[in-house]
Amino acid sequence: MPDGPHGRRFCLVLVKPSHYDDEGYVIQWLRSAIPSNSLAAVYGIAKDLAEQKILGDDVAIDIHPFDETNTRIRPEQLARLIERAGAGMVMLVGVQTNQVPRALAIARQLRARGIQVGIGGFHMSGVISMIGGDDAALREAQAMGVSIFAGEAEGRLDEVLRDAHAGALKPLYNFMNDLPGIEGAPVPMLSAVRVRRTAGAVTSFDAGRGCPYQCSFCTIINVQGRKSRRRSPDDIEEIVRKNLAQGLRRFFITDDNFARNKDWEAILDRLIMLREGEGLQFSIIIQVDTLCHKLPNFVSKSKRAGVRRVFIGLENVNPANLMAAKKKQNKITEYRKMLLAWKQAGVITYAGYILGFPSDTRESILHDVEVIKRELPVDLLEFFYLTPLPGSEDHQKLFRAGIPVDDDLNKYDLFHITADHPKMSRVEWRQAYELAWKNYYTPAHMETVLRRAVATRASGGNTAFLLTWFTGCIQIENVHPLEGGFFRLKYRRDRRSTLPMEPVWSFYPRYIAESFAKQFRWISLYAGVRKLYVRIKKDPKRFDYTDVALTEPTDDDVDTLEMFNSLDAHAYVDQERRLGAARATGVGAAASKPTVAAE
Repeated sequence: MPDGPHGRRFCLVLVKPSHYDDEGYVIQWLRSAIPSNSLAAVYGIAKDLAEQKILGDDVAIDIHPFDETNTRIRPEQLARLIERAGAGMVMLVGVQTNQVPRALAIARQLRARGIQVGIGGFHMSGVISMIGGDDAALREAQAMGVSIFAGEAEGRLDEVLRDAHAGALKPLYNFMNDLPGIEGAPVPMLSAVRVRRTAGAVTSFDAGRGCPYQCSFCTIINVQGRKSRRRSPDDIEEIVRKNLAQGLRRFFITDDNFARNKDWEAILDRLIMLREGEGLQFSIIIQVDTLCHKLPNFVSKSKRAGVRRVFIGLENVNPANLMAAKKKQNKITEYRKMLLAWKQAGVITYAGYILGFPSDTRESILHDVEVIKRELPVDLLEFFYLTPLPGSEDHQKLFRAGIPVDDDLNKYDLFHITADHPKMSRVEWRQAYELAWKNYYTPAHMETVLRRAVATRASGGNTAFLLTWFTGCIQIENVHPLEGGFFRLKYRRDRRSTLPMEPVWSFYPRYIAESFAKQFRWISLYAGVRKLYVRIKKDPKRFDYTDVALTEPTDDDVDTLEMFNSLDAHAYVDQERRLGAARATGVGAAASKPTVAAE
């Protein structure tokens, strides 16, 4: 952006931090997997404020957005950007709990050079919302002079920029009790140069915020609230058109549950108009709940709007576990209907599955994984440890009870154990987690998933790629697939300060050898999966394939499928039958209104 009339400039650097791996190195890739919507949202707001010249007609605002998952962050270089401009600040945006140690490390180096720094995101907002800000990391940040931002930036960022321009940042900007509307707000945007650092050049935006449910492990409801706030169809069209103009055609709608967006149909209709009416080509990934299929036309319109992949919060197949987590909206009797609806639409399904609910044991987890493989037509299953994330009700309860949890925030990535389990030792829990991944992504089951994809005319090639991605991230890179990427980057000097810096003579030979070995394993893995897919694709009877998971659901499922063959499942089914009978006779109709109704 050019200087103002008198050459005055304010440099705003936006950084989405990554976090450290088990060896203390920043998790970073040549091409990362998941785009940062927080970075895009704050950049869009800042760009709008710059165009409004909110610091005065004679001050130009330079904005530099960086995502550390695909860009090396060198604090001294960021400091020089601001020093050359003569004024500015660094904002660490969208910082999740596991990213806090890395964010503080970046902030510490910047503060040592006198650079103004602010930090926002789910961790700081969550601990302020749920435990009154009684958090060691928050105190550490403020002790070094970092300004804390809690809440959302729409309509508030101008205050922060004006304070920073005056050199008078407040220690805390707390907007948690005043969540803004987002209709008509500046839209999330990043330049194509930045977006193309993600695998597949996927960009992101949120169509809405807030979730009506009360899952105890969730931080979103306590940070973004339970009231639906949403962008208009006009806003969504603007986002799509602006990105298409940059040559970007793949979108990830980051709403935690797009099916609960009250304007889902109007938004899908607008996207359908762009695709079918104007012939614009783009594809979409969305996140939904397990009752989305009960919304009339939701699945079919999603398909027509360009949805090619959908992430579903399945979480568990044990009703007792779901009730313990207050996830009452997940009805195991609807799982097969929901997954088959997406399967019949040719959409690839990811399902999140949480391990470590109070009723879980090592044996029950492994049993449930085998049941899912046989009886549910899900494509990609991704496992998470049940984690008391700061900002969640689970964490709040442990904090108030004084029950110790791991004090290393870097581990709060759902890929590490951070608290004790009532029935499993940490060794047993870790074994169950590792075996769940290993047992689901066997060659035999990957063949089953591919056969289901081909038989239902989903994208078998894309399914083969994703199976490779998930398997390789776990087995080769030792990272969760959501944190994966293409070609791991490591820098000797970017190691966590609590660990020693490796000498040149040992670091580089090891990194080079490790990189070659990993690429060979990746190529071998994909070649094997691709060979399997090609063989299935050439099978003349490929469309005749069926199995238990692909059969149409019937009332007999609750008596014949193993998913329902437990005391907890029997109790749940009996309760659902009683509720169904009550609805049929009109008794208690209001009390048993379907949760899928718009709230």
